[in-house]
Formats: sequence, C-alpha cells, structure tokens
Amino acid sequence: MFRILFSLLIVSFSFAQQTNKVDFIKCDALVSPNHIEKSISGSITYEFKVKKAIDTIKIDAKSMEFSEVAINGKVVKFKNSGKTLDLFEGYKKGKNILTFSYSAKPKQTLYFTGDFTNGTGQIWTQGQGRYTSHWLPSFDDVNEKVIFNISVEYRNDFPVISNGAFISNKYNSKGNLITWNYQMQKPMSSYLAMLAIGSFAKQTSTTKSGTPLEFYLDKNDVSKFEPTYRYSKQMFDYLEQEIGVKYPWGIYRQVPVRDFLYAGMENTTSTIFAQDFVVDSIGFNDRNYINVNAHELAHQWFGDLITAQSGKHHWLQEGFATYYALLAERHLFGDDYFYEELNDYAEQLKRASKTDTIPVMNEKASSLSFYKKGAWALHVMREDIGAKNFQKAVKKYLKKYQYKNVNTDDFLKIVNQVSGYDVENFKKVWLEKSGFEMEIAQKYLSKNKFIQEYFTLKKSKKSLSELTEILKSDAYYPIKQYIVYQTRNIPFEERKVILETALATNDILVRRAVAESTPVIPEAFKLQYETLLNDNSYQTKEIALVNLCESFPEEVEKYLEQTKGIEGNNDKSLKLTWLKLKILKGQNSRFDQENIIDELLKYASVDFESSIRQNALETLLGVNYENPKVIEALFLATNHHKWQFTKFGRDNVRLLLKKPEYRTIVEKVASTSDAKMKELYLKFLNEK
Repeated sequence: MFRILFSLLIVSFSFAQQTNKVDFIKCDALVSPNHIEKSISGSITYEFKVKKAIDTIKIDAKSMEFSEVAINGKVVKFKNSGKTLDLFEGYKKGKNILTFSYSAKPKQTLYFTGDFTNGTGQIWTQGQGRYTSHWLPSFDDVNEKVIFNISVEYRNDFPVISNGAFISNKYNSKGNLITWNYQMQKPMSSYLAMLAIGSFAKQTSTTKSGTPLEFYLDKNDVSKFEPTYRYSKQMFDYLEQEIGVKYPWGIYRQVPVRDFLYAGMENTTSTIFAQDFVVDSIGFNDRNYINVNAHELAHQWFGDLITAQSGKHHWLQEGFATYYALLAERHLFGDDYFYEELNDYAEQLKRASKTDTIPVMNEKASSLSFYKKGAWALHVMREDIGAKNFQKAVKKYLKKYQYKNVNTDDFLKIVNQVSGYDVENFKKVWLEKSGFEMEIAQKYLSKNKFIQEYFTLKKSKKSLSELTEILKSDAYYPIKQYIVYQTRNIPFEERKVILETALATNDILVRRAVAESTPVIPEAFKLQYETLLNDNSYQTKEIALVNLCESFPEEVEKYLEQTKGIEGNNDKSLKLTWLKLKILKGQNSRFDQENIIDELLKYASVDFESSIRQNALETLLGVNYENPKVIEALFLATNHHKWQFTKFGRDNVRLLLKKPEYRTIVEKVASTSDAKMKELYLKFLNEK
C-alpha cells in the first residue's frame, strides 16, 4: 500500500480565464517561518505580463494578511477576500512588477512538527491536494506556471531546503538567523513549490550525465543512508536514458520528514518523502524506498516538466510515473519481478472493478485507476507499438510540451504520428471504459515464462511431492509463496515436508510465508520455526515472536529475552509488540508492569510519530485504557494533522465515551486539566 501515493491533483477552474489574459512569469519570495507561532511571513515580488484587458487579477492566498501592496513602484488599493488577493488598479498591458508583504498561520499545507528545543523540530510543505496558496501567495490553477526563486530566513542551526539551485546562505542582522537563497531557471506549477527545514545530514553523488544528487536524512539516521537510498543513482541513470530526455532541472535532492501525509511528493528538484521509508539493512527487506523513489523521480518529467491541464488527464502524471517506476525496477530486478508487479496490479484492478466504475479519464477516478490502470494502459501501448517507437513518442511529447500543460489527446496524437497506432480504440478501451480488461491483460502477462508457470500452477492439482519439487527448484519466489499459503489447511504431518522445504530455500519472503501461514505451531516443528526469529526481516521476527508466544506460553520469557532490545522498523512495531507480549504474557513484578506502562506512554506521547503513537495506544487501550495519562494521549491524537491517526483517535474516543464509567473518568480528568486540554475533552464530552 505504500507504493500508492494517495494524492489527487485537485484543479481550480476559477482562474481559467485569467491565464488567457495574464501571464505570471517569475516570483521572488523571501519567507520567514516561525515555529513558535506556527506562522509564516514574507515579502513577494511577482513579475507578470498583461496580455489582454482584465478588470481584476487574482492571486490565491488563503487566510492571509497583506501590506505594502504596490504595482510598478506605486502603492495600490486591493481586496483581500480571505481566499485571494484581488488587484484592480495600477497595472498596464505588457510587463508589470507587483510587490507586497504578507503573513499567515496556515491550517494546512505548511506543517510544524516535533520540538525545536531538542533538535526534533521540522517544518515542511505538501502542496498537492492541499494547495501551496496556504503558505505562499501563488496559484491553485496548475496551468499558471511560474519561475519560483525562494529565499528562506531561519535559524542558523537547521538546514533549509527549497526548489532549484542553492545560491547562498548568509547571516543577516537579526543575530542567529541565516537567509538561504534558492533559484529556479524554468517555470513550474505552484503546487510543486516546497520548503523543508530540519536537523538534516547530507550525502551527495553525481549521475552519469553530471546532475548533482543530494540525499538527506535526520542526523540520528546517518547509518541508514545506504539502505534508504540504495539504487538511487542507478535508477536516475536508467530513467534518463529510457525516457530519452535529459533531466530538466539541474539538481535533484530528496528529504524524508516525519508524519508526512503520503508516501512521497515530487516537488520540482526536491522530493519530500515519508520517514517510514528510512530503513536499515534489515528493514530494507520489509519496506524500502525503491519504488517510491523511482516514482517521484519519474514525476520530474511527467508532472513537473509537463503538467496535466486538469484532473481529467491526471493519469498523464500518475500513470506515467507508476509505469516508469516499474520499468526502473525491471532494470534492477529483472523481467520476473516486473511481470509479478504487473500481475499484482491487474488482480487489484480486477477486484476493484466490481465497485470502481469510473474510467481513467475522469477527474473523479480512483487513485488505483490513475496510477495502476494508467500504468497498464501504457504497458499495452508500449508492447503494441514496440519499445523504440514508444520511447520516440514520449521523447517527442516531452520536447514539444516542456514547461507547458498537456491533455491526453496531445500525447495520443504524437503516438499516432510516430507509429500509426489506433489511438482512438486504445483511448476507448483503456481510458474511457470502466472496469479492467483482465483477459486482454493476461495475454500480455503470458509473454513471461514465470507468469505462465504461475497461471498453470493455480489451475492445476499437483501432489505434495510435486509441490515439494517446485519448492526445491529455481522457480521465482511468488510461486513458492503460493504453495506455502495454498497448503495451509492441510494436516501438519502431510504439510511438514512443504514447510521444511520452504524454510530451506533461505528466501526471506518464502520463509515469511511460512511464519504467516502457521499461526499454531506443532511441537514437532518448534525448533525449525524458532529459526525465523533470526531472519533478516523485522516483520518475520514479529510474526514469529507472536506465534511462538501463543503456541508455547511456558517459554514466553525465553523468546522475549531472545528478541529484547530490537527496535524494528520506523514505526517500532516489533518493539511495541514485544512490550505488549511482555505485559500480557510475561512474568512481571508490579514494578515491571509499571515500567512497561511508562515506556508505552512514552511512545504514545507527542514526541513520536503518529505510527508509533498509534501502535502504543492500541496496546495501552487494551491493558490500561482508564489511566488518565492514556486518556490524555488518546485525546491528543484527535488533534493531529495526519487524518489517519486523527480518525483512529476520534473513533476510539467516541466508542469509549459510550461507556458511562469511562465518561465519568474523562469528566474528572477534564476538571483538573489546563484550559487547552479541558477544551479538547469538552469538545467530545458535549457531542450529541
């Protein structure tokens, strides 16, 4: 699920007429974020050209205050609608210069997280789907492309990242502040403007074509640079060659932030992605950044260089980025991997087609359609016209429309010119028709030998001895996983040879299938199952630990001792599962119990990411939900900026408040709380 980026390009149509009459060319912005007040202020200079007569020019600006508004050096009157800065005097046909100062306390898009007093503070943006106009006066209409030069004034002890080439950072007259200056050379849509501030360390590299690469991590994660960014340079070199157009932006950097709203975001030159993809060498085997990395990089061409005119054509961004990410993975891991992913996409789309009835070319289409059906459509086209013709068409498409906006017909027309392909039939079947053509897809999938074997196995009724031989063969791992899962209901004595052979493959994913498919562990399989605790996978360790403790309660302490001190992946799921087993099944004194509760409360606090807090709260709600500290941590979850965690908090609060005894405890806690927390408690207590 982390491969799908759940962010739809929401397009505002209010400015459609303005872009025909006014062209905003360049923005020079000096901005000053304030983490204490969670605000931002700045001074803006816009260069724009009036092409046709227009009575009002609008700049999107949500809940902002303005001052010193001047056009061509003269102060002018303006209107602040609360959503836009409206200009109605002082400009002339041709070139104009607009300057003004602004301030805002954004409720979204610009996020302040962590604590800047202990080095965990971060400030970052997420413009797509939320709009940059909440933190920077700009344009919600993606068709207005601007050269953004952003300078950021902030403390000298935190690196600042923005779009474009880093020009300089200079101390200013305000003591410990530095102004970081970034410049773009080419225009882009406003939703791609970004800002990231935090306690980051940096490593660099250079691509074959000479593009500088910058990789950032939190300073506490420097040991994770290699596994997190593994294959980054190789994928860049491959995509640049495969697309056939040189990377257009001069520099490329990537930075992870805590509690990011999605998997990643392709801000021009500077991708932001979720901290969950920061991994060590073991975590790499559970969840890694490779696919998201390739996807966001592909967007630098498909989305950033050329941008869809409206949501109806959003597949031109997400379908292309998804497909080129798969091609990059094919380059790294081979055809079998590529076809396994395509088959997985096809099965997801087929299942969803029962209820997902909106076609790809519709602004209300699902993420699954935009991303994965869009990718499938491109695969069909590439197979039909050949890789060389496909590359030629894509190259011509990008060159013709670079730094502009496009629609589906723009692309299809070029494909037809290059190859003579029946683009109208393609459009009808893959873009305008709902559902998924599984039978057609299977014909393309069956070009791969592994997929042929996989389809054959699913239709066959092989004996256990035949299945065992397949497990011993060099068959691709999904076939072996399938065998393990499909035999889960066979009596153990018959299945034992399957499990033993699967473990002997020493394939991490096949062995994990053994762990997952054998929740009740027979005594005769105990020693072999215990070896799963040593696998280079935190997920496998966690599954095995839980199942062993359930199956052999008398040996819980042995298993807990064996896995003690392992943190696991970024969400600390293994560590928190360990604490849960310790408190529920371990041999603990009252002192031990209290210490475990305190540790869980620590992880449930605002000092940690939402994924960690939620894992901790789920355990605490099961063992000590009436604890005032647990109550406070749960209610605080309802205030988080990440909607998934907020929903978890609200759902549990409302469910528990249905219990009269819990409501009484919350009322008592509220009566002794400070004003801010009391207001939060009463918000839910007073719900009807």
